[in-house]
Amino acid sequence: MKTTKTNELQGKWALITGADGGIGLELCRALARRGCSLVMLSITTDALRKAARDIESEFSVGALPLTIDLTDPHAMSIIAAFLLNRGIEIDILVNNAGIFSFKPLADTPDDKINRFVDLHVRATTTLSTYFARRFRERRSGRILNMSSMSCWMPMPGLALYASTKAYIRVLSRSLHYELKDYGASVTVATPGGIATDLFGLPANLKRLALTLHAIEAPDSFAEKAVKAMLKGKKQYINGFINRLAIVFVAIMPTPVRMLVKRKLLDKGICR
Repeated sequence: MKTTKTNELQGKWALITGADGGIGLELCRALARRGCSLVMLSITTDALRKAARDIESEFSVGALPLTIDLTDPHAMSIIAAFLLNRGIEIDILVNNAGIFSFKPLADTPDDKINRFVDLHVRATTTLSTYFARRFRERRSGRILNMSSMSCWMPMPGLALYASTKAYIRVLSRSLHYELKDYGASVTVATPGGIATDLFGLPANLKRLALTLHAIEAPDSFAEKAVKAMLKGKKQYINGFINRLAIVFVAIMPTPVRMLVKRKLLDKGICR
């Protein structure tokens, strides 16, 4: 998605998690295109450093990589020290880092369960709380939290992913109202059908789905999500079909949900 470079966010700093690829990298690009400097976080090293270098070169903004495991209990202290040592005051927080699994809860290893909770729930809450306090004091600031369309989908195989993403949505909506009187805002984005590698869709099927407009390119989604955040919107759902899907999933009868379990989970097609 081609858009014109602007100076809308010149002099501002954004902190983005999961910034080394996919939606996270496109969110970085959408912000940098507006003149915003970036602190880019990921558990990777090489991919993150390359992404930061590319953004600096293309957009002439600061792009600082910080390799960090957000499930580390000391992650927030590490991030705070990194910012303090460089004299950086964050104006925009983007909680994008996430993991995915399509597997029955009872078959999921304990360490994977803990990682879901630590990353989607604890890390998102800790970062949101830390910067909400700072934004409230300054009476300005934007937070963009990434949920998922699955937050409305109690489907077999998605117990961990959907429930933790639902937590992010409710947390964000509530925090939006808590910060509204202080000139700050929280936007929750609930992407559905984005052409990234998160769900493991083969490249040929991904291209076909894009051609049929069944899924959206990550750069297009990122641009719209950033626009919604900068406008102070409380929620962004991409696409009319996704909005309709929320209604249809809510009224989906149990036999249909069980069909998903028996055809996909029990036969191991999506594992």
